[in-house]
Amino acid sequence: MPKDHGIGASSKRREDVRFLTGKGNYTADITLYGQTYAAFARSNVAHAKIKSIDTSAAEAMPGVLAVFTGADFADVGGNPAGWLIQSRNGETMKEPKRPVLAHGEVCHVGDAYAAVIAETVAQARNAVEALVVDFEELPAVVDMADAVADNSKRARTELTDNICFDWGWIEDNRAAVDAAFASAPHVTTLELVNNRLVPNAMEPRASIGVYDASTEDYKLYTTSQNPHLTRLLVAAFVMGIPEHKLNVIAPDVGGGFGSKIYHYGEEALVLAAAKRIGRPVKWVADRTESFLSDAHGRDHVTKIQLACEKDGTFLAVRTETLANVGAYLSNFSTATPTFLHGTLMAGPYKTPLVYVNVKAVFTNTAPVDAYRGAGRPEATYSLERVIDMAARELNLDPWEVRRKNLITTDMFPYTTPVALQYDTGNYQATLDKLIELSDKAGFEARAAESAKRGKMRGLGLSTWIEACGIAPSALVGALGARVGLFDAATVRVNPTGNISVMVGAHSHGQGHETVFAQVVSSMLGIPEANIDIVHGDTAKIPFGMGSYGSRSLAVCGTAMTKAVDKIIAKGKKIAAHMLEASEGDIEFADGKFSVAGTDKAKTFGEIAFSAYVPHNYPLETLEPGLEETAFYDPANFTYPAGAYSCEVEVDPDTGKVEIMAFTCADDFGNVMNPMIVNGQVHGGVAQGIGQALLENTSYDGNGQLVTASYMDYAMPRADDLPNYTVDHSCNTPCTHNPLGVKGCGEAGAIGSPPAVVNAVIDALARAGKPVKHIDMPLSPARVWAAMNA
Repeated sequence: MPKDHGIGASSKRREDVRFLTGKGNYTADITLYGQTYAAFARSNVAHAKIKSIDTSAAEAMPGVLAVFTGADFADVGGNPAGWLIQSRNGETMKEPKRPVLAHGEVCHVGDAYAAVIAETVAQARNAVEALVVDFEELPAVVDMADAVADNSKRARTELTDNICFDWGWIEDNRAAVDAAFASAPHVTTLELVNNRLVPNAMEPRASIGVYDASTEDYKLYTTSQNPHLTRLLVAAFVMGIPEHKLNVIAPDVGGGFGSKIYHYGEEALVLAAAKRIGRPVKWVADRTESFLSDAHGRDHVTKIQLACEKDGTFLAVRTETLANVGAYLSNFSTATPTFLHGTLMAGPYKTPLVYVNVKAVFTNTAPVDAYRGAGRPEATYSLERVIDMAARELNLDPWEVRRKNLITTDMFPYTTPVALQYDTGNYQATLDKLIELSDKAGFEARAAESAKRGKMRGLGLSTWIEACGIAPSALVGALGARVGLFDAATVRVNPTGNISVMVGAHSHGQGHETVFAQVVSSMLGIPEANIDIVHGDTAKIPFGMGSYGSRSLAVCGTAMTKAVDKIIAKGKKIAAHMLEASEGDIEFADGKFSVAGTDKAKTFGEIAFSAYVPHNYPLETLEPGLEETAFYDPANFTYPAGAYSCEVEVDPDTGKVEIMAFTCADDFGNVMNPMIVNGQVHGGVAQGIGQALLENTSYDGNGQLVTASYMDYAMPRADDLPNYTVDHSCNTPCTHNPLGVKGCGEAGAIGSPPAVVNAVIDALARAGKPVKHIDMPLSPARVWAAMNA
């Protein structure tokens, strides 16, 4: 029977009660005494020199309290990239300053160059319209190939060229890879685009800055996935505020998908403004601002080659990628196309040789950074598409080509040619489960039925792997990371036995408040209702690295279990004293400390009370209280993996693609809450289908964003999505964290785009319309044009 509580139970998300009843507390919901409002002036051109900004008319408008320009922040630091990447020639990447407000030049449409603080939102926005700026327009760099080829047009005037770095991984592999291609019986070459996406979290970004002149303390309420990182960046790099004087609070956050990991200039601005005017300053983005100024995702142009035997055995993979980083380096922008992308180019396959080259390119577009999956979807899409193409060129079954090349269970731990070590997995099992659940054997009958209705039916596959829980800190530090990647948790047992757990991870849709409580409940044998999960406030939680990269449970959850272990260990010492027994004879189970082989026992609550009312307590050897903190720095990544299939119908008259079925067979390690895991997969697949069929961020040749609203940017709707079949019965537990978990938050977005595209190509091939490739999104117009040559 399914469990009804604790680890493995599909407990309903406790946080949903407040969300579904309108009781959520988002940054935009917060109103403080004396609160004022900020509005930003944003560039309407992609690249220009700022000759002058006349603020006089704006300053004279009703309700205006202050006007800021880039000159006010000229002497403060810039917002840094989180990873320092070395080019193949040994040179360090270019890192031009990212200012709070643009100063001297604007570098993309939407680049903020001034801000107005006023008594109301309307007054602030009206005053922004009164600012008079004199731009000297400069050539815009939009296309990456042109940016690399023509140094006469530069995305930033301080640059000598538009290449941020030219990275090779692993450079020592290059000669062997080239030799393998030179002698390979078959080589497949594919050029493809991983389309740029706007994250479109349900809640736009928002910030409130507060300053207390009596204590010189700052407080920042903000929509952050990573409040401690925001505090560190603002304090140490941007504003120079003593870190202990800045409290960052991320209350309820309505989704992030990576776009709220980073520090943005608006956060620093509201803090500086709050200090100047002596009142709280609030800013909430509208949706157009989000399109223009949130960090975008993906935007790779890749040439990938696969060398193989005539029977489909893989010999080598070689890729060349142009990765757009936009006009400014966002905090994770340099890691996403390198160590989160190149290290996954081996996939779940035993390919002996891999070489990856990535050129990161500055353009006059919004910054590009991690978006759900962050580099892993880009790698998987390239690899899974070229495998399908190779199978078709060799007249082989793409399912069996994958099976032939999958790493087998007897090969673990398996070291890839791109420097990862997979600890465990069973890729054949997930492929077999996919074949079963998708009813692959019945596909031909379904295709025949579709043909009777004049539709073309296709079946596509992808087998994927992901690296999660980025670590260990020493390794990533050697590779260029500028921060540690541990996490932390504090477990505080109150005198009456209920518990507060303070965690460094942040919950913005993942269900931490439910799942973390399930884990602690199972370990301590107390009801989940007696456990409170605290997150998002740097004044309350230990220093942690937030939530992204499917790391929360694998990293922060492990820190939490280690803190609970310390609680149990101290509880045994207290129980030994109270029960007049040796500590070695004390056992703990089901919420009781007992003496082995006897009926002598104390409940967890009794031990907790004794720790705070130490009348019968070993004070000579043990401090009062029952509170423990643990930090955890993982020994390795975790490696969730899976196999996905997509079944589509294509209308030959219009090119419209309809998804008829989507099946997921995943290995997430041990699963703490199956219902929440299913929901995470559903959401990820929806985003992957959105990328494959609908979403596309487009700039024109002048750098104008032409998809700046939902009128032009197509988001997936309910009727675009099928019912999903999701399975995680083939789990192999992670070997290096005590929970055995691997992570599930990004899987759906990684495995789904290639499965969708492969299905459409399969449908066209079966109908006698052999099309090698169509770039995402596969809109009706693109599909119709491809099949009609």
